[in-house]
Amino acid sequence: MRTERDRLSVLAVDDVAPALDELCRLLAAAPCVRDVVRAGDAVSALRALQGAVRLDAVFLDISMPGMDGIELASLLGRMTDPPVIVFVTAYEEHAVSAYGVGAVDYLLKPVSAERLDAALGRIRRVAGPSTGPAAQALDELAAVPVELAGRTRWVRRDDVRFAEAHGDYVRLHTREASHLVRMPISRLEDHWAGAGYVRVHRGFLLAVRAVQELRSDSGGGLLAHTDAGDVPVSRRHARELRDLLLEAATRGELGGVER
Repeated sequence: MRTERDRLSVLAVDDVAPALDELCRLLAAAPCVRDVVRAGDAVSALRALQGAVRLDAVFLDISMPGMDGIELASLLGRMTDPPVIVFVTAYEEHAVSAYGVGAVDYLLKPVSAERLDAALGRIRRVAGPSTGPAAQALDELAAVPVELAGRTRWVRRDDVRFAEAHGDYVRLHTREASHLVRMPISRLEDHWAGAGYVRVHRGFLLAVRAVQELRSDSGGGLLAHTDAGDVPVSRRHARELRDLLLEAATRGELGGVER
């Protein structure tokens, strides 16, 4: 039996009143939900998130006037302890962008009680009080959604040798291919730091275990060689990387990425 402490407080955001009413009704009927707060636009949502009640998750419409749902989610992602994001929309084509800003689920309208229950289960695994938010939230990008020829597939974090910044995008390099994802490298660094990835250059995030050797380039710079290519290492990060490689080698963790 769930206690009040185990149940979720959620925020529902939609500029269409009937849609918001229905979403709030479904959420209020869910056994794992304690409180439902509603907002009809992004500004009201921000006010609610600054209120006295700690909100565990936000069910967020994408197409809204002014600040849309993607923009609001990006803003929420900068919070010290952000709520879990679930998008609720009538437009399936926004899925890749939604997952790119860290949403844990993507619900298409009209939302069924069964589909909502599955989304609430994901939220509880990430930020539920009984599981602890800190340990779970960091693993939300253990697999990253990418779009290929109009289809969405997931690239496993463990397959990525290094990530390369391209403005607001990042290119994930695996042994077999590379994949462009709409996500700043700083956000990827925040989520992957605990999984053995380290920033070795302003534009590169590297899996320490993927390094096969260190090389010097023609200009005297340092390169980390992986089976997906060479990664430049800036002088300010060189000592840290060498120390991490030594620690990984001592633990027998280098060379363990073959797939």
